[in-house]
Amino acid sequence: MTPPDNNIWLIDTDHLSLMDRGTSGGLKILSRLRNLSPDDYGISVVTYAEQAKGWLCKVAEANSAEAEVRAFDKLQKSLTFCTAFAIWGYTPEAAAKCMELKRRKVRVGTQDLRIASIALVNNAILLTCNARDFSKVPDLKFEDWTI
Repeated sequence: MTPPDNNIWLIDTDHLSLMDRGTSGGLKILSRLRNLSPDDYGISVVTYAEQAKGWLCKVAEANSAEAEVRAFDKLQKSLTFCTAFAIWGYTPEAAAKCMELKRRKVRVGTQDLRIASIALVNNAILLTCNARDFSKVPDLKFEDWTI
């Protein structure tokens, strides 16, 4: 089924990681994305920061030249993979939405609130496996494309 043309989707970190690792869920996501225009979906700069932070920690933890080479290689591959997507910014509007959600005592982690805020200000549907947390965010639309 092809979604209506007026929808846009923001890919959460979990969906991006599944695609990057080539899991069966990731392949399902990629299959659906192929039916869309690249202008209709993207990742957030927050998601990119989460990915980069993980690989930069691996670089810092490397205790040999070989481990450093492997860690930098994975960091470079992650950068290449992430930049194949449009990267949506954490704008002043998204920051204001995030602060509003915090004032409303929405009990979700800060990074997830930032991602949700980016989706909300862009009127996007968030692609995520994390329904438990994102269901707490008022007015946020989300789908899990791994099922």
